[in-house]
Amino acid sequence: MHNLAVLDYAIIIGYLALSLIMGFIMTRKASGSLEHYFLGGRTLPWWLLGIAGMANWFDLTGTMIITSFLYMLGPRGLYIEFRGGAVLVLAFMLAYAGKWHRRSGCMTQAEWMTYRFGEGKAAEGVRLLTAVVTVISVIMLLAYLIRGASLFLGMFFPFPPLYTTLVLVTVTTLYTMSAGFYGVVLTDLVQGIIIMVSCVIISFMAWQLVPSSASLAATAQQVTGNADWVNTQPAWHTPMPAGYEAYSPLIMVALFYLLRNVVGGMGQGAEPRYFGAKSDRDCGLQSLLQGVMVMFRWPLMIGFAVMGIYLVHQLYPDPAIIHRAADLIRAQSPATTEPFWHDLTSNIINAPAKYPPELINNLQALLGADWQGKLPLVGFHGTVNPEQILPAVLLNMVPTGLKGILVVAMFAAMMSCKNGLVNYASSFCVKDIYQNFLRPKAANRELIVASYASTLGIVIVGFYIGVASTSINNLWGWIIMSLGAGQLAPQMLRLYWWRCNAWGMISGTLMGAVGALLQRLWFPDMAETTQFLLMAGLSFGGTVAGSLLTQPTPLAVLKNFYRTTRPFGFWGPLRNEFQGADRVAVDRENRNDMIAVPFALLWQVTLFLLPMQLVIKSYQSFWLTLPFFLVGAAGMYWFWWRPLMRKETTTLPPQPAAASSPVH
Repeated sequence: MHNLAVLDYAIIIGYLALSLIMGFIMTRKASGSLEHYFLGGRTLPWWLLGIAGMANWFDLTGTMIITSFLYMLGPRGLYIEFRGGAVLVLAFMLAYAGKWHRRSGCMTQAEWMTYRFGEGKAAEGVRLLTAVVTVISVIMLLAYLIRGASLFLGMFFPFPPLYTTLVLVTVTTLYTMSAGFYGVVLTDLVQGIIIMVSCVIISFMAWQLVPSSASLAATAQQVTGNADWVNTQPAWHTPMPAGYEAYSPLIMVALFYLLRNVVGGMGQGAEPRYFGAKSDRDCGLQSLLQGVMVMFRWPLMIGFAVMGIYLVHQLYPDPAIIHRAADLIRAQSPATTEPFWHDLTSNIINAPAKYPPELINNLQALLGADWQGKLPLVGFHGTVNPEQILPAVLLNMVPTGLKGILVVAMFAAMMSCKNGLVNYASSFCVKDIYQNFLRPKAANRELIVASYASTLGIVIVGFYIGVASTSINNLWGWIIMSLGAGQLAPQMLRLYWWRCNAWGMISGTLMGAVGALLQRLWFPDMAETTQFLLMAGLSFGGTVAGSLLTQPTPLAVLKNFYRTTRPFGFWGPLRNEFQGADRVAVDRENRNDMIAVPFALLWQVTLFLLPMQLVIKSYQSFWLTLPFFLVGAAGMYWFWWRPLMRKETTTLPPQPAAASSPVH
């Protein structure tokens, strides 16, 4: 059944206990001030912030989702994850978006709104609205993480997944509450080391398992029905199982998601690790480190996918058995819906005596004596549940002791991402809602207590939504393509268009957020492309109309923003703020930043492909991909690295000037 040994459980329990102890040790340092609690006092080195950024991208649920696509498609699953899992937005943060936000001297994105739009009711309104929408977004991301953790934990512990997930979330929440950003970053260092070691181990195990690329391709075709499993090039059409048919036109899907990343990436960078960086140079270096370290995730996931191919082939030589097993369970529990399918199968596995003997006997006759080890892979639609491949591989193909370490690595991935998100959202609750609007004279101790309360509240709501979600892929798709798309216009236009003002931000943000929430309630099955186009259209329309129908941002505020941030885009009335050599220097910097982005995107995509091609022994594809990687690296060196090393900004910019007359 659950073949974790005592040693594995001891490793897991020891890790969780050590995390709590470290959190309590950091409590005193973190509670020094809000800046210490949320930004680490702006004293943390770039490499530590880079590791924290990597850990935020390296979440358990996302790892399970991407593994499921790699299991179905092979290396081409990367192109579907252009929607978010491939973190292509990192190219924009590396080139310029991170340093633009650092130059503000702000603590949160909502506080940055005051820097950009000044004082007054509209500016305060956009600050409040930004904080509220960000908290909602984080809650939904937490729900996504918690749903994935539930699917994962149900494979390893002889208890209902709901309870084991609750225990893990409780431990991580106590840690985040006590340690703040210091604890988040320092444990990300420890967890990052564990994750990197695990990546190397799984990649090597999978590489050893593959006789040859051709042999793997033949086995993968038998298991998944995909005749091009080992190919790297995207195809116009690829076969997908039930529930995933929308991804069949692969090239169109990849191009669409790439467009979404370009639009979304241009508005990124308002994150604690950039606000807390010491200099522009540190922003760039930590982004580079994030990209290099996130690369290790891809050989890990293709390794799990390869091992999953061989595991399913061994357990289910006849795929029709899976469909018959699902029919038996549905006949016994016809009222069970897809969100609770995993809980039902876990209960059958862990407490068979509670179910009719006829069901258990039929499952045993169909699946064999090891029916309890095979049942978790039976999906709601009568096919292999690809979202369960990763935990199934850990459970069945990794030896004792090492299994406990790898489970801890997955816990570390979940904890790092969750802790960073919760700390981020809590900063909005305390700094931008509680202190700015409710208790402006609150003492430091009161604000720290408010941080504890907001952290707890965010986690409770996220947990409730997560346990009722249909699937992690469905929830992730909505977060990225609907809720995220509804915020694209205000997040992007604020950086590139001088006429974008606070009222435009309010109208665009509201229309996008309300539209996404109504779509989730009334049209939950809407196609992702339709979600994106509709919400992005509402967002852009609302932002542009709201800005043009109201007064521009005060001139003094715009001048301060433009001189300190030095952005490119449509800044006609502000262009004269820089003259002579200063104008030449700003234009040169902006030109290099823009040219660096496509090279960074090429470098990043090929960086992820190359190790996957090595794991599956597709050496011909590796040598074909390598020149593209070198071109991307050369472009980054010339247009990004050389200018970055030539000049470094070490001082924080001044705070926003007082409001003045608007620009006409």
